[in-house]
Amino acid sequence: MDIQNKPRRQIASQKHEQLAEGQYDIYPAFPIGTQKISSGYQQLAAQLADQRRVILDGYGGVNWVEVRQQLDQALKQLGINTQWINIDGVLRTEDQIEALTQPFMGGDDPIFGTLFTGTLTDFFDPAKLSALSQAYTTNPSGISLVIIYGCGAALSGLDGYLVYIDVPKHEIQLRSRAGTICNLGLSTPLSPKVMYKRFYFVDWIALNQHKATLLPTIDLMVDGQDTGSPVFCSETTLRQALHDISRNYFRARPWFEPGVWGGQWIKQHIPQLPQDVPNYAWSFELIVPENGLMLESDGNLLEISFDCLMIQEEVAVLGEAAARFGREFPIRFDFLDTVDGGNLSIQCHPRPDYMKQHFGHNFTQDETYYILDCNANAKVYLGFVKDVDPDLFSTQLENSFKQSVPIEIEQFVNVESADKHDLFLIPNGTIHAAGEGSLILEISATPYIFTFKMYDWVRLGLDHQPRPLNIDRALENLYFERQGEYVQQKLISKPVLLEQGEGWTLTHLPTHAEHFYDVHRLTLDPASSISIHTHNQCHILSLVEGSSIRVETENGRQTSFNYAETFVIPAAANSYRLMNPTDRPLMVIKAFVKSHPDSLNKK
Repeated sequence: MDIQNKPRRQIASQKHEQLAEGQYDIYPAFPIGTQKISSGYQQLAAQLADQRRVILDGYGGVNWVEVRQQLDQALKQLGINTQWINIDGVLRTEDQIEALTQPFMGGDDPIFGTLFTGTLTDFFDPAKLSALSQAYTTNPSGISLVIIYGCGAALSGLDGYLVYIDVPKHEIQLRSRAGTICNLGLSTPLSPKVMYKRFYFVDWIALNQHKATLLPTIDLMVDGQDTGSPVFCSETTLRQALHDISRNYFRARPWFEPGVWGGQWIKQHIPQLPQDVPNYAWSFELIVPENGLMLESDGNLLEISFDCLMIQEEVAVLGEAAARFGREFPIRFDFLDTVDGGNLSIQCHPRPDYMKQHFGHNFTQDETYYILDCNANAKVYLGFVKDVDPDLFSTQLENSFKQSVPIEIEQFVNVESADKHDLFLIPNGTIHAAGEGSLILEISATPYIFTFKMYDWVRLGLDHQPRPLNIDRALENLYFERQGEYVQQKLISKPVLLEQGEGWTLTHLPTHAEHFYDVHRLTLDPASSISIHTHNQCHILSLVEGSSIRVETENGRQTSFNYAETFVIPAAANSYRLMNPTDRPLMVIKAFVKSHPDSLNKK
């Protein structure tokens, strides 16, 4: 069994032994003190033993059959006579749920739908829900403990000790691909791709809203990934941990995926990852709708989904930007690995109005490419060549799709050579692609699936099936005027020195006017340091040169982060200090939401 599939309790003690100094950590965790996390069904049963009624709610992807079986056995060992009530019994019929969800599923589109506008309550039959509530105002005779369980159990309206089982979305995707879970209200799994689309556009919207309602009132938080031995903590522990994280620093738990164009850089530089895959195309460093946060106590790891932090601490995390983005964390960091791999598809992202009208998102997928590492002759496809012929381009795209014939793509799309630490700007509607030979740190707006592929080099996916193209959508969003000199002037960032001090420099890497976020680069000489104020903005950082960096917040917490690791300093940290403990210079990238004009001159 590889390390990614071992119980989280084992991983906590093993990961530190396996990591060399400065090595990338695939299981980052925030320490919360001793005796804060418990594990196992026996301890969970003991926690519930004195209760008369338990509301056992949770996220989609929980293995409720195993949870019930294991917990019931542990309760019986304590002599507790239990009655289990499955909230699924008061769901609407599957035909009714199909009618509810289909308007948001995008019809025959294989990828895109529209964000659900209802709530989790809409999945339940009101009459049956009311009858359930009336039937269990008191426990039946001879029953010492009644447990109402399942996604939406709290909607029963019954009072009880509230336990919430969380499952991060990267784990949900693994379970969906294995066919071990279903979408809300369904009894059989859909195909993995359709299941994911339903998760993204419907289920996760309803479940996130439900979780946001429950989080202030839960009594126990359970990590539902290891179904054989769950880990859990009290509401007091959880809330204090979220409070502390939002005023210091954190790393989300990254996860990794192969792809048809994927390269070998990630496999080579993060050897503790499973090596029995063809490549790693992506490292999802900070794609927070699908990342988790890990808490650590006495070697036990408990992972919660990132949205828990935003539900409780949105203002502390985002500061000034919370007024605009609310609980939506606005910036993502991820890696695209094409080293010894291939080109990404030729693509663009939707304009803001299109994003809102067609998909229901409030902001769009504006991106940048920061070249963390690259081979000689690495390149980026960016913008159109001068005097491009839009009609000819459209005709060739359609012909390539229908006839499966290659296009001489450089006849239409501009190509730029890529060097380490270049920053390429990709506002919405800009044609682009990462070329082979680079490890790209993608600094982007958080939306992450809205890529309109126009040309994919006439290749099949890892499933040996044609990859879906979105030519019509792309043509509706492209800016053909972004060509020639425009690319040189507006789509390649020109570094500007902002400040320098003893042992450090601060450089501005200006982004496009369409980008709501900006980028700075800090350079630290050996044994030097710099103090930085957040100015009520969240800072997202990555060590892009050097082995490790030390971070200290004004609260006195210290930690180290390593090469290529992404970490976050919330706005409420107020100030922090970056220190270079090594004998070589370090470089750190920092992204943040744009504020008033003079914010660019602030460290």
